[in-house]
Amino acid sequence: MSLADPVERARLALLRPALLREAAFVGGEWVGGDAGIAVVNPATGRTLGHVPDLGRGDAEAAIAAATAAQPAWAARPARERGLLLRRWAELILEHRDDLARLMTAEQGKPLAEAAGEITYAAAFVDWFAEEGRRTYGDIIPGHLANARIRVEKRPVGVVAAITPWNFPAAMVTRKAAPALAAGCAVVLKPSELTPFSALALAVLAEEAGLPAGLFNIVTGAPAPIGDAMVEDPRVAKFSFTGSTAVGRMLGGRAMGNVKRVSLELGGNAPFLVFDDADLDIAVEGAMLSKFRNAGQTCVCANRFLVQAGIHDAFVARLADRADALGCGDGLAGAPDQGPLIDARAVAKTMAHVRDALDGGGRLLAGGSVIDDVFVRPTVIAGVSPDALLCREETFGPVAGVVRFGSEAEAVALANAGSAGLAAYLFTRDADRAIRLPEALRYGMVGINTGLISSEVAPFGGCRQSGIGREGSHYGIAEFLELQTVVQAVGGA
Repeated sequence: MSLADPVERARLALLRPALLREAAFVGGEWVGGDAGIAVVNPATGRTLGHVPDLGRGDAEAAIAAATAAQPAWAARPARERGLLLRRWAELILEHRDDLARLMTAEQGKPLAEAAGEITYAAAFVDWFAEEGRRTYGDIIPGHLANARIRVEKRPVGVVAAITPWNFPAAMVTRKAAPALAAGCAVVLKPSELTPFSALALAVLAEEAGLPAGLFNIVTGAPAPIGDAMVEDPRVAKFSFTGSTAVGRMLGGRAMGNVKRVSLELGGNAPFLVFDDADLDIAVEGAMLSKFRNAGQTCVCANRFLVQAGIHDAFVARLADRADALGCGDGLAGAPDQGPLIDARAVAKTMAHVRDALDGGGRLLAGGSVIDDVFVRPTVIAGVSPDALLCREETFGPVAGVVRFGSEAEAVALANAGSAGLAAYLFTRDADRAIRLPEALRYGMVGINTGLISSEVAPFGGCRQSGIGREGSHYGIAEFLELQTVVQAVGGA
């Protein structure tokens, strides 16, 4: 019997209630037990449901199931694997409204954003359903007259993955779809804050016909499950999205066991606006990049660097737009922005606001909290480059603006710090649009756009923002090993 708040469960109103699973998925079986970890709607503070608090032994059982299922799956033609993945993508889209409501209930983002994420999540599955058929090898001219050399690509084996709470569906499919397409099996731990989206995806994967043991969802506290993932020798590949500190620790331990590792870690994205930028486009790009998901994205603009000539017009326009955004519960209306994920996130965001104001910043919009969980979209001008807003990832809806003079100054400010995930550049100078990305030490650069994520483009960073790429044809390479075959051929 569920211990969910009856009001919260009634508000969810799924067309297909079976998508809400209060159980983990291991070896093709739904495993539960007594009430474990409560999943709370961050907008209301009420309990949506519970998931099992599994431990290391349960994670090892999932790894064993994946190990048993993987060889037969790898032996199937890529086309057959792709057909099952395509059916999974179709089911995700068919259930988009329910999946969006479930995501809004556990994560807080507005329904329109949640529905967009479900479409985005399905796009990864659909893309890799086809990309699995294109894992081509090579023929290399032999070094001897009778030598033939070919390079083939093999699935790495069992993949262990940990996904974050801010995109609880898309981050699952961005890891699982390429792994499955490549012929791997997956053991995935979703965030304990937002596990229901991942579990609903597992319901649809099972319905699509994915073999038992191939896709496992293990719920529970991070430490024991993470320990199993990085230490178990049956795991060949470890993929993590989350904070730099945790990723560095887990990635180091996984590398200690000589596993393949992919890390998508924190960002501190600079948003550069030059005097020659189109003001309308720059402000629109800022709104899309900064305030989507209440600023809780690793690629959202974190530092606004605006040239002196356009500075005043830009901040005035941005403040007006931010001030017009409404906050609220995504299941009770159609707000522009939902809550932050928890009290710690609110406290950190407001600490950044106070630090920026104490350092001489001027509050132009927002700067306050509604009902303890909704941070009003905030714009602060005159922020010091030494402010916390510029040195740390805020993960909240706060735009701190720093004025700059020259292009060289802008590049130096943008490259300050150790993060290297995403950067944004707004200019109508064609030469600058070519020159600056070469100077910016970031894995992704958006030019005159605030949206850079797509299933067809590689996603990932450099420096302390991670290792590896997700999405695109580069993404499937993360789950493939190269095998060199040198064959001696006898002559007549």
